[in-house]
Amino acid sequence: MADKSYLDWPFFEPRHRALAESLDAWAAEHVADRHGPDVDALCRGLVRDLGQAGWLRHAIGGTAYGGASDAIDTRAICLIRETLARHNALADFAFAMQGLGSGAITLFGSEAHKRTYLARVAKGAAISAFALSEPEAGSDVAAMECAATLDGDHYVLTGEKTWISNGGIADIYVLFARTGEAPGARGISAFIVEAGTPGFDIAERINVIAPHPLARLKFTGCRIPAANLLGEAGQGFKVAMATLDIFRTSVAAAALGMARRALDEALQRATTRRMFGKTLADFQLTQAKLAEMATGVDAAALLTYRAAWQRDQGQRVTKEAAMAKLAATETAQQVIDAAVQMFGGLGVVSEQPVERLYREIRSLRIYEGATEVQQMIIGRELLRETSAATA
Repeated sequence: MADKSYLDWPFFEPRHRALAESLDAWAAEHVADRHGPDVDALCRGLVRDLGQAGWLRHAIGGTAYGGASDAIDTRAICLIRETLARHNALADFAFAMQGLGSGAITLFGSEAHKRTYLARVAKGAAISAFALSEPEAGSDVAAMECAATLDGDHYVLTGEKTWISNGGIADIYVLFARTGEAPGARGISAFIVEAGTPGFDIAERINVIAPHPLARLKFTGCRIPAANLLGEAGQGFKVAMATLDIFRTSVAAAALGMARRALDEALQRATTRRMFGKTLADFQLTQAKLAEMATGVDAAALLTYRAAWQRDQGQRVTKEAAMAKLAATETAQQVIDAAVQMFGGLGVVSEQPVERLYREIRSLRIYEGATEVQQMIIGRELLRETSAATA
């Protein structure tokens, strides 16, 4: 039984606790056992079911467009991701990408953009994607080469994107391309690109250790209406960072869900596995390891929900979100590794819960800013704060 005592922490309001309890019961019935080889079909089905059940309403902002509230509730998103990830990492992925892929539209879209796209995303009737990374531009966004050239009332896209989650199954892509207003990150803009637009092709589907829809995208003279520009030309870096500031904290929450599941599995194993006339839990080495695991989970949870609470209070959370992602993903990797070790040979048997978790956690330490990038962000913010305090 998962520990839910953290829901009593003062970061949460009664509505958050009710949301977590309701989703936990729903997920146990509807997503816990959904695994299989056809990942595209699984994701489409999960998006549809999450939408029909009303959970995707929390991934967008604006009640007028089908959202659960006027603004994106970071704590709600984090609780949903943690709960889904504990039951099924692919369900968490399906939810998260609906939010990340449409977050820029919520934050920077025009009224027409919001009315055209957000309700479809909230209902699960359209799948969204966030297309930022390129072969030579991942964490270094300023190295972006994909270009958008204004031609009358259209932009013409040329170039590639890669590591794009939901690539190949998405209906709507929020894409970032160089428009050249200034050097580096200041010359990037954000656009909405619909699947099926001439000149837009899925160049390659990418297989990874924890399968989910992933692709390389290619644009060859792809014409999109100038009205599909999100925000202003040259503001794409701002659009991307504002979106990631919301969802980076929720990556930490997803890692927490996986860590809690691993701890639950380890406790069950330790208290039932007989060896040398005792249970595994009777050995002090096991007790010490369980203590480390539980302490790490609670510490990461405090950082995660502090960042979520601060953002919901309107505070800047660049440093705090980076701390949460860093701590939660690294801790989850350690907790899951320890759980696999407790299971012995069974821990590496394909499709065992801890074996799945071992594969699923690894990418969270990389996407939306690798651990090393989070360290750079935290260090930079600390130095900025010190400089401001002594100025």
